[in-house]
Amino acid sequence: MILSDTNTAIPERHGHTQGLHDYSRNPMIVYWEMTQACGLACRHCRAEAMPTAHPAELTHDESKTLLRQIAAFDKPLPHLILTGGDPLRRVHLYELIDEAHALGLTVSITPSATADLTFDVLAKLKTHGIESLGLSLDGSCAARHEAVRGVEGCFDWTMAAIKGAAELGMPVQINTLVSRETVDDLPAIYELLKTLNVMRWSLFFLIAVGRGKELRPVSPEEGEECMKWIHNLTKSAPFAIKTTEAPSYRRVVLNLMREEGKTATQIAQTPVYRGFGIRDGNGIVFVSSQGEIYPAGFLPLSVGNVRRNHLVDIYRNSLLFRALHSPQLFKGRCGRCEYRMICGGSRSRAFAFTGDPLASDPFCPYEPEQKLNRPQ
Repeated sequence: MILSDTNTAIPERHGHTQGLHDYSRNPMIVYWEMTQACGLACRHCRAEAMPTAHPAELTHDESKTLLRQIAAFDKPLPHLILTGGDPLRRVHLYELIDEAHALGLTVSITPSATADLTFDVLAKLKTHGIESLGLSLDGSCAARHEAVRGVEGCFDWTMAAIKGAAELGMPVQINTLVSRETVDDLPAIYELLKTLNVMRWSLFFLIAVGRGKELRPVSPEEGEECMKWIHNLTKSAPFAIKTTEAPSYRRVVLNLMREEGKTATQIAQTPVYRGFGIRDGNGIVFVSSQGEIYPAGFLPLSVGNVRRNHLVDIYRNSLLFRALHSPQLFKGRCGRCEYRMICGGSRSRAFAFTGDPLASDPFCPYEPEQKLNRPQ
């Protein structure tokens, strides 16, 4: 058992594992930015997408080599999420999806909601075995959503895609930005989503990279209140709810579940528990359209390139990834924190604010109880 605070134990994960997954050896998810080409101009775009593909984008043969590298991880193989830019603008998209399946990979996709995302395209994605669809919704109405996405009409395109996917029986995850520009609209977005057929709502707490530097994050205190609100929603929501780049949500929810009288065994059966230990570079790896290997899309610190390095070797053996697998090496409050094994803080946000991916996550206001001898 691991002591998550001074009073309560939770089932042990050895800092790296969840069930059959050893996150120091195998990621749960590989994100592949297939292309930077996109028809939107989102204000928080990590990729700083552009209308056409980057000239150094991985070729078709190089892309197939990448897929073989992903398939070289131990089983169970990581889940592949195709992202961008807009992956629908990737040449030979469907052939690459088929190649991934032939290698034993499961595949989801996060297309941009443009006029290109028609019902026929959704049907074709399903025919080619796409397991789920990720769509972004950053406002409860067209004016709020399009103020973030930058293109008139994309709210209606998003609504049409959600309804089309439901008609086809395709599971949909809705991704919503949490920032000062959107936080007051979250309850209305939730009410809208309740009228739709969605599998999961993922709330992404802003990381100031790419175009995201133009937006404003909520304060740590506001973030904690938002996390409590999210936890309360999970008790009655008709879909799953998760957070992205807010690993301190686990600490908040763990303490709330304790206050509610849940036992360690009951906690271990909750969806939030299944995310314990997963963070940037530990359970997650990102490959850019040009083959650069990052710990996460919001942690743009290249550790290698699939053109000259093997993804499995980089993930398991590079100095940065090995450090990210080891929360006892984290600095400041994150390194001293009694929740570091299940949380570990956002490594992307630490890097964005300090230039050091092992620094403390400035979004977390918690002051650790344990006085551990950790790097400062």
